[in-house]
Amino acid sequence: MKSDVINLPLHQLAHSRAGDKGSTSNISLIAYQAGLFPLLLEQVTEEKVRSLFRHRHPTAVRRYVLPKLGAMNFVLEDVLDGGVNDSLNLDSHGKTLAFLLLGLEIAVPKELAVLLHSAATGEAACSQP
Repeated sequence: MKSDVINLPLHQLAHSRAGDKGSTSNISLIAYQAGLFPLLLEQVTEEKVRSLFRHRHPTAVRRYVLPKLGAMNFVLEDVLDGGVNDSLNLDSHGKTLAFLLLGLEIAVPKELAVLLHSAATGEAACSQP
């Protein structure tokens, strides 16, 4: 019997923006398609993100949901070794940490494959004239 779900990295369902201020990283996750947002909301939790970044020892991870945008924003405290001016680690800044989040795999129902095709290929979801 075939499984009804596949595990895919987030970059196939969403894109991200990130920034940093001091030792705080701010990472947004924006669904490519509105139909994918509930799946992201269900599976990309504070706990899962905290676990993904456990090697950076965040003191707090907070998720802010922006449903009208099909997005969420994660604020991770104390993950940047003091920030750009204090850290000797050039790869620990907010923008590079967004790529770590986009590599997180989640379970995707196969019936959502039609949404994934246009998102993964970058094709517009609108109909042709």
